[in-house]
Amino acid sequence: MAQTRRDWLRSSLGMGGLLMAPSTLLTSFEKERFNPRDLDPIVRLSSNENPYGPSKVVQKAILKAFDHACRYPYEYSDQLAVKLAKKHGVDPESIIITGGSTEGLKLTGLTFAHNGGEIISAAPTFLAMMDFAKQWGATVNWVDVDESKGYNLDEIENRIGINTKLIFLCNPNNPTGTVVEKNRLLDFCETASQKAIVFSDEAYYDFIEDPDYPSMDFLVRKGENVIVSKTFSKVYGLAGTRIGYLIAKPSIAAEIRKNLVAMSNVLAIAAAEAALEDQEFYHFSLKKTKESKMRIYDLLNYLGLAYVPSSTNFVFFESKRDIRELGPELLELGVRVGRPFPPFYDWCRISTGTDEEIDRFVNAMLKSYKA
Repeated sequence: MAQTRRDWLRSSLGMGGLLMAPSTLLTSFEKERFNPRDLDPIVRLSSNENPYGPSKVVQKAILKAFDHACRYPYEYSDQLAVKLAKKHGVDPESIIITGGSTEGLKLTGLTFAHNGGEIISAAPTFLAMMDFAKQWGATVNWVDVDESKGYNLDEIENRIGINTKLIFLCNPNNPTGTVVEKNRLLDFCETASQKAIVFSDEAYYDFIEDPDYPSMDFLVRKGENVIVSKTFSKVYGLAGTRIGYLIAKPSIAAEIRKNLVAMSNVLAIAAAEAALEDQEFYHFSLKKTKESKMRIYDLLNYLGLAYVPSSTNFVFFESKRDIRELGPELLELGVRVGRPFPPFYDWCRISTGTDEEIDRFVNAMLKSYKA
């Protein structure tokens, strides 16, 4: 009798077995070149970090940059801005190098929405801009995601008023992993940016599999009131170096620069420059992320747990158990998952990881759900 997919999953996952030993999944060359992180006693699949990198190429660049660590980063930052401007087809004045994209989000919220200015944002989403701006007197108009966990752009558009200063789009969205249909996104951003500044957080843009999916830097080049944020934390594996950047037309960029606090540092800038050139690592990172997601999907299918097809390096799935109980239980089994995202307390966000880390997650879930 032919073996069904569920039977295969039951034999390979349900019995706790693996199709191959984890140590054989990466070659020695790949381990040296792409630097997978060690398997810790507690596997941290909670923060959407890249489990690989910094790559060998980037490590060498960081070590070389120590010779310049006595220097302030301004000149080096300007050089990186020129390279990024060329990448995105804008003037260098449109690029703002920040200490991670989170700093860019916070500064934008402070610059344009302080003292009672309104930000319209989906819920749930990445909260850095809204939480920081509220400390400076901003208000937030929350719009719940729709039944598919995606953006309700029609409702967001209906909410735009005279006090609206910013519209925050995290696309793909964190924590849901959804991406806005590209034609609808372009139409919305072009229309909404005539009424308020649209901020497009594209931290996970590289994981979108549609090669024709547009970055909203397209609208920056057209001179629209759009700000795009990018980061080296995700696909480039540089979360610990803290470097990201904003793309905006010069007049908007000039306003944000008035509040610029941290910028970045010489070592992080060198790492970012090398990462841009290291296409081998870039494509390896995307490949391993997709493999990891496929394994997570297989597990969830086996357990009968619904999930949102993800355009990111994490998966948002319906745990059917309160995450405030499931999270500590998985932690006892050696896996840290994402925090609660109210009101979705019966949903869980799990980041992709190395093959060995996903093994740990698979086994923990099988034990927790007694599969």
